[in-house]
Amino acid sequence: MGSGIAEVCARKGLSVVVVEADALAVENGMKRVEKSLNRAVSAKKMTEDEFEIARSKILYETDIEALSDRELVVEAVVEKEAAKEEVFRALDKFVAVDNAILASNTSSIPIMKLAMSTSRPESVVGIHFFNPVPVLPLVEVVRSLLTSPETEQRSMAFVEDTLGKHVIRSKDRAGFIVNALLIPYLLSAIRMYESGFASADDIDAGMVEGCAHPMGPLALVDLIGLDTTQAVAQSLYEEFKEPLYAPPPLLSRMCEAGLLGRKTKRGFYSYG
Repeated sequence: MGSGIAEVCARKGLSVVVVEADALAVENGMKRVEKSLNRAVSAKKMTEDEFEIARSKILYETDIEALSDRELVVEAVVEKEAAKEEVFRALDKFVAVDNAILASNTSSIPIMKLAMSTSRPESVVGIHFFNPVPVLPLVEVVRSLLTSPETEQRSMAFVEDTLGKHVIRSKDRAGFIVNALLIPYLLSAIRMYESGFASADDIDAGMVEGCAHPMGPLALVDLIGLDTTQAVAQSLYEEFKEPLYAPPPLLSRMCEAGLLGRKTKRGFYSYG
């Protein structure tokens, strides 16, 4: 997600600083961006000159202090509340620009929880992109109880006017709009498969061929990542305490086994 966000910003001519955990993460991030940009060139969606310009707009660092002069920062670390809170505490310390927007790409964690890790909750907002970021046009903008109207308006202008994406506004509730609807559907598919009611192929074919979905629910879980799906489900369940949000046992066991979907080459399907 972070690579995709960096790419779309760079393709719009913005100066982008990407902070990764270490040198290996920097190398992998660079490869992801270049691979995506090369696909765009191959599909004739951008020229070689545009490729070089976009690539030159991104600077990779491993020190979060490199973000000190940024006007907007988008956090896109693992979907774990403690990890995100740690990042926001660091951003609060090092981002020095007055009225800088501190945004989270979280797909489920309430923005208020992250905002209270800082001394400037009025500047914290949710800007939730969808994967793959260069392809999908939707972005959720989430204002907490303490997010200032100015921060929300500037965030919406950045997404709509600068990036050219479509904004939907959500209340600050776990899962926001899309995942509050999507996750129960995905969990229902996992429970159906877990019970032996139908095969993975038949469950997915039913939704693709019968409901015109572009991808079946189990294939979509593999694409999202089983660990991310589980984390979002847990966040929703903690917020609402409704059984439809509870992660099924099979999902938990697969995460414990490291069967996380496409990124580990095996989830509900195997990927060679």
